[in-house]
Amino acid sequence: MRKKIVAFGASNSRNSINKQFAQFAAHQVEAADIELLDLNDYEMPIYSIDREKESGIPAIAKAFKAKIQAADLVIISFAEHNGAYTVAFKNLMDWISRLEGSTWDNKPMLLLSTSPGARGGKTVLDLASRSFAFMTKGVISSFALPSFHQHFSTTEGITDQELRASFKTTLQAFLQEANTLIIQ
Repeated sequence: MRKKIVAFGASNSRNSINKQFAQFAAHQVEAADIELLDLNDYEMPIYSIDREKESGIPAIAKAFKAKIQAADLVIISFAEHNGAYTVAFKNLMDWISRLEGSTWDNKPMLLLSTSPGARGGKTVLDLASRSFAFMTKGVISSFALPSFHQHFSTTEGITDQELRASFKTTLQAFLQEANTLIIQ
């Protein structure tokens, strides 16, 4: 059975290393149809309850949520801004959280992060792993890739053998657990 994967980098940078990492991760799943999203296509006014009451929820927030609902698996790679989510991602998440159902529609989620630094965005990844547990009942797995420019190539993917093996182990465990839920 082919899986539908929605993947994106949680950044609005046009040259996002996290978008590259999310794309790489999605392409490691065999027999999958992949849709790579760009947060720049979902730019909206900053969320506020007043704005929601005055104008309702933007159509592009609904369109984004529909992409999540249509997926079997969701892959997100987080950029870290001052130890937290990027504003672009947080705003999108705030808008979609106002729609019916769980924020992430209880989809199995592979949460990733990377950065040029030695921790690889681990702070934001830990934040996401903890907070997403309250936003979905789906499987959540995570992996941080440190020192992106030293350990990643656009042609080879993860170049450090130890990190590559660790990523593969995380991905395989995630897919095994997610497959159990998808089949049910």
